[in-house]
Amino acid sequence: MKIKVTMNDPDTLSDAIRYAVENSVRKMGIDGDEERLAVTVARRTKIAHIASQWFDEGEYLTVEIDTEAQTCVVLEN
Repeated sequence: MKIKVTMNDPDTLSDAIRYAVENSVRKMGIDGDEERLAVTVARRTKIAHIASQWFDEGEYLTVEIDTEAQTCVVLEN
């Protein structure tokens, strides 16, 4: 049997992206606030676009559980 489950958490993905990007940019040692902000925004936008393959509207994620194969797979949007 296959069961589809859609999970919704409006802040989890955006918070995770923000945290990862801010840590990454901080390690780059960029001194200027304007440049740091530009890099941060560009990276967050790129990652959100990639994640949109699986997350609908940045907050809905659907997985399919196959009880026969005993697997759980994230479905593409």
